[in-house]
Amino acid sequence: MAKSRKGPTSAKAARRKARKLAGVAEVRRKKVFMYRGYTLEELKEMPIEEFVGLLPARRRRSLERGFTTEQESFLRHLRKTDDVVRTHRREMVIIPEMVGRTIAIHNGQEFHRITIIPEMIGHCLGEFTLTRKPVSHTGPGVGATKSSKFMPLK
Repeated sequence: MAKSRKGPTSAKAARRKARKLAGVAEVRRKKVFMYRGYTLEELKEMPIEEFVGLLPARRRRSLERGFTTEQESFLRHLRKTDDVVRTHRREMVIIPEMVGRTIAIHNGQEFHRITIIPEMIGHCLGEFTLTRKPVSHTGPGVGATKSSKFMPLK
């Protein structure tokens, strides 16, 4: 009479079963956003001068000079309204108070709506709206020289 096995048949199967049971027991926690060791709530409470010190060099130096009048008016308008704010200020650095807002950024032809998420902090608005379309070439010879119109059919 053959013995019946209830457990795994090999060491590999035993490890697989242990991993499966361990995965069921653990509850996945949502990853908390951190920027240079600070949570989003800490960044929002932080004064702008302290936040500027956390930014990379190029962004930090531009903000240490202060906001331009256009950037200040954009921020005032952003704080005042809950609607989508349209702007041409592509060089504006994304600061924590913008997170969760929808901003329409001009790309030279039209406005693209962008919802600001925490991972965008420290980047410029213009980085998320392309100003040039990707090139898509047509078939050979279209718009080219006359000799290239006669392509072999191979």
